[in-house]
Amino acid sequence: MKHAAAMNQAAGGKFRISLAEWSLHRAIQSRMITNLQFPRIAREQFGIEGLEFVNGLWEAPTQDYLRRLKKEMANSGTKGVLIMCDGEGMMGHSDSAERRKAAENHFKWVEYAAELGCHSIRTNMYPDKQPSTPAEISAFVDRCAESFTRLCEFAKTHNINVIIENHGGISSDPDVVVRLMKAVNLPNFGTLPDFGNFPKNIDRYEAVAKLMPYAKGVSFKCYDFNAEGWETTIDMQKMMKIVLDAGYHDWVGIEYEGRRLTEFEGIQAAKRLLDRLRV
Repeated sequence: MKHAAAMNQAAGGKFRISLAEWSLHRAIQSRMITNLQFPRIAREQFGIEGLEFVNGLWEAPTQDYLRRLKKEMANSGTKGVLIMCDGEGMMGHSDSAERRKAAENHFKWVEYAAELGCHSIRTNMYPDKQPSTPAEISAFVDRCAESFTRLCEFAKTHNINVIIENHGGISSDPDVVVRLMKAVNLPNFGTLPDFGNFPKNIDRYEAVAKLMPYAKGVSFKCYDFNAEGWETTIDMQKMMKIVLDAGYHDWVGIEYEGRRLTEFEGIQAAKRLLDRLRV
């Protein structure tokens, strides 16, 4: 599965902008809005077409619910990009039965992603115990390779990618993620580099550069903005140059996690910045 570079460049931009639903998690969790309203809000409030859903923010995903969600997407002129999947088990668990269960728990989300027109599900490479020694890390990568191969083989039948985000713990070590990419070595397996999810001892710019050759999505994580509209935590010009230099021209998903601005204000600020960087 390839980047949609030609389509995006033909649309006149260096990349397309999507919105990670997590940017609105406080509003959804407090019942101010719902997942079914997410497509309309993304389009009407922010002028954003691409939707990055979060499974934990859905109501019960019955067939009727999916039908209603697809109707909302059609009415708002939005597109499904991916579903971020959490809470479905540890793909790097030391117990083989737990790993198999975790992989199979993701199957339904592959099916939902395909029904909503998404290209990927975002998954996690979590262990039951954080590995630290070289031997522990090697064993962990082997276990993850087994789980993700199983999931990718199922996802292939639905034309869906399986992508991994640097999402804390061992998954935020880009060298370990790259080892897993090479171990699985399947065309529908890739990364979702998140600009923010790195510990202080890792250079975020070098880490994203290592993950970009495998990227099938990009998370434009942001926290705050100055009076000129620049992100105050991350050098976004430098980061987006890394992204574009890797030949990536697909969806870049806004994920606002700041506290000073409201969720709506933070998304708007991120969208203005991304629009500037897209020219």
